[in-house]
Amino acid sequence: MKIFVLVKEVPDTYGDRKLNLETGLADRGAGDVVLDEITERALEVALSYADKNEGTEVVALSMAPAGSTASVRRALAIGAGSAVHIADEQLAGADLGLTAEVLAAAIRRGAPDLVITGNLSTDGSGGVIPAMLAEHLGFAQATALSSVEITADGVSGTRAADAGGQQVSAPLPAVVSITEALPDARFPNFKGIMAAKKKPLDVLSLADLDVSADPAAAPRTIMTAVSEKPPRAAGVKITDEGDAAEKLVEYLVQNRLV
Repeated sequence: MKIFVLVKEVPDTYGDRKLNLETGLADRGAGDVVLDEITERALEVALSYADKNEGTEVVALSMAPAGSTASVRRALAIGAGSAVHIADEQLAGADLGLTAEVLAAAIRRGAPDLVITGNLSTDGSGGVIPAMLAEHLGFAQATALSSVEITADGVSGTRAADAGGQQVSAPLPAVVSITEALPDARFPNFKGIMAAKKKPLDVLSLADLDVSADPAAAPRTIMTAVSEKPPRAAGVKITDEGDAAEKLVEYLVQNRLV
């Protein structure tokens, strides 16, 4: 079986995350960047299956700036056998539609049996890429799974619901997205880090995929303006001198909060 796993470089959630007010894009220089944890969990799902099924090929796929090679190599160090890195300056600020189109073109080129992704990234949190990929590829889909079982014929798992859990299944080829309920990824050891330097890493451009980023080629979401969040106004402090309750009630009434 051949499994593609989508991996994504994102700003570290423990660091500073800012927007560039001139471009409207994430300021990658404001803090550290890391592989999104949810995509590492998706990679672990694929590797756990590969551990038990000889001949399974696991490929990490990422659409990221050219300077993101280290993050893609981390996926190789964790255990992916090879990687595909889509890097093209025309993709800066790509919307979800273009992102899905580009990723689908790369997946189609690799012809996998199964695609595994996280359900939400920690930066954009769009949550629609898995379904859009399935539509582009004509694959079955099983999204937002909190447990996954892969067989030679298909995938099945549990999706959280208001009243409990839904049991879902899909035949191959399929796109599966997983939630943070799945286990953490294995930590890359020294042997894996050294091996990652020699594993195949294919770098592709839009020209290689025959995809156009021209807004005239297809409807795109265009960002028209970006502004900084205004500072919060100072709150009202009430000093308790025996009449704090009365002052609080008066404030609530004046501001029509009660």
